[in-house]
Amino acid sequence: MFRRPDRQFVSVERIPVDGACTECGASALREYPVVSEHGWELVTKCQECLCSCERKPWDRLGPFTFITDGLPS
Repeated sequence: MFRRPDRQFVSVERIPVDGACTECGASALREYPVVSEHGWELVTKCQECLCSCERKPWDRLGPFTFITDGLPS
């Protein structure tokens, strides 16, 4: 049913964010989606110490959408 992946590794784009880490002070902050015990979230994480500086709820299915989500209500 599912084709073999074209790439050896799956990755997600990590978007640079202005600011400094609240734990170590590094300016290596990136925002990207993750799935956790609360469902999909957009997190801002320090790439040096891996501290989660901010977590925001994301879409219920993350990157996936229903066709009906785009229909007018």
